Amino acid sequence: IDRNGHLLNNPVHYRDARTDGMMEKVFASIPKEELYGRTGIQFASLNTIFQLAYLSRYEPETLAQADHLLLMPDLFAYFLTGEMRAEYTNVSTTQCLDPMTGDWAYDLLERLGVPTRLLPPIVDAGTTYGTLSDAICEELGAPKVPVIAVATHDTGSAVVAVPSSEKDFIFISCGTWSLFGTELQKPIINDASFGFNLTNEGGYGRTTRFLKNIMGLWLIQESRRQWIREGEDVSYGDLEREALAAEPLRCFIDPDADDFVRPGNLPRRVQEYCRRTGQYVPATRGEIMRCIYESLAMKYRYTFHAIREVTGLEYRVIHMIGGGTKDRLLCQMAADACNTRVIAGPIEATATGNVAVQLMALGEIRDLAEARRIIAASEEPRFYEPQDPVSYEQAYARFQTVQGK
Repeated sequence: IDRNGHLLNNPVHYRDARTDGMMEKVFASIPKEELYGRTGIQFASLNTIFQLAYLSRYEPETLAQADHLLLMPDLFAYFLTGEMRAEYTNVSTTQCLDPMTGDWAYDLLERLGVPTRLLPPIVDAGTTYGTLSDAICEELGAPKVPVIAVATHDTGSAVVAVPSSEKDFIFISCGTWSLFGTELQKPIINDASFGFNLTNEGGYGRTTRFLKNIMGLWLIQESRRQWIREGEDVSYGDLEREALAAEPLRCFIDPDADDFVRPGNLPRRVQEYCRRTGQYVPATRGEIMRCIYESLAMKYRYTFHAIREVTGLEYRVIHMIGGGTKDRLLCQMAADACNTRVIAGPIEATATGNVAVQLMALGEIRDLAEARRIIAASEEPRFYEPQDPVSYEQAYARFQTVQGK
């Protein structure tokens, strides 16, 4: 945002290739171990810190002209209210926050040449940005409605909607991404969490969402888009049925491999990955889909083990929330791979959590525990029991050999 309050450029999609190679350039200024130790955030080229490092290196004139830096949810709040703030849960995902102080990691950004004068004050989820601006109220004939800072990171709102009454619970927020994690009262930043590349994101009430970002249904969505581009009119239901008909546990990919980050011909990349790693190469749509589904389930198993090992906690059930819970095959495979009961729902977890935070801010709901009780009473979850955990147990070693390849 420039000094006149106008956008300097249009937003750039987080999957844009401009951050290719930026992690290595940042690590030359801030060693990888130090960056994790200061921020506790999982490494991914799409993180905001690498986007800002790109601007500092290749478009310094943009930063020189800027007066404020706003993340997308805060930009919309600014358009509504005229107030420039940064909501905590979303800031926490940028790798620009010091989770121990709860404030921007100013010194890290300075080392990357990012002007810290751009950084707005941080506000908590459940506080108010302000009210609708006079101009908007006049144009719409609307009253001065408060604009509330929800947990603006979508997973932050989704986790509010986990219908658990237990203090220690574990969840998979499943959509384009699968975010597998638990809610803690403080971050865990140590050698073990670094080794598993686990992340400490902020939650409502300054809790910690201790989790792993896993490439989720993007793999299926982008594969379907490719088949449609090739003239194959195929629905998600068709793909699920074809996957069920394919032979199980023949080959695996690492869903988080760089091969699968960018849009494009995902089915071909799945085949190339399997060929490169010396596995059976899936030939049909059903075989490719089976490979994707089972690879996601195996990655869930890996992450389930990692979180239990690092936290020292055990979990009786896995709560799957979000749009991905409509995919019953994935829910069942998650139960089988993790050998743990899965409770699926709510589907609209992010929207539900968003509303709950607004109602807490307005005093209509007392606290997070009451919000979760209301949400649990409003939902009809689906339950998935492990049906074939032995087959996944036997195949897991093969999956581990292709991780990170």
